[in-house]
Amino acid sequence: MIRGSNVQSMTNGETVMASAEIDAPPDRVFRALVTQEVETWWGSADTYRTVDWSADLRVGGRWTVVVRTADGRDLPASGEFLEIEAPRRIVQTRTYEWDHPTLGRRQTTAAWLLEPIADGTRLTICHGGFAGLSHAATEHAEGWGRVLAWLQAYADAGRLAAA
Repeated sequence: MIRGSNVQSMTNGETVMASAEIDAPPDRVFRALVTQEVETWWGSADTYRTVDWSADLRVGGRWTVVVRTADGRDLPASGEFLEIEAPRRIVQTRTYEWDHPTLGRRQTTAAWLLEPIADGTRLTICHGGFAGLSHAATEHAEGWGRVLAWLQAYADAGRLAAA
């Protein structure tokens, strides 16, 4: 069962908040967010696919990602881990290494909170740094909704079973 209707994503024009219930324990969701497993679930044929992910999972460590759009363009982004409390919390910076149409190359900060719930994990994302760029915040709120739905579908397919 895909529970995409449980995904909530909104913005006040400066900060994006998104959350979803994921049918997997926090340690499995955490691993899916910070390992190369990202390449298996983050994306879709009609939007973009994650084609390269690497992370030095420590405070001060860097992460990089390349997504390939449906029309074949490669779009890199990167950042630094500011806080890591496995499997409960990740805080990281994020910068596009290309001229994003609504955000440019502005650095933003995303915080991930993973809370155990009866049926798995409540994953909440708080993505800030959009002050003065409400169109970018709205676009990213829609994007986080898609990302959480992809992760839910991945979990619902049994790919996040406890290992």
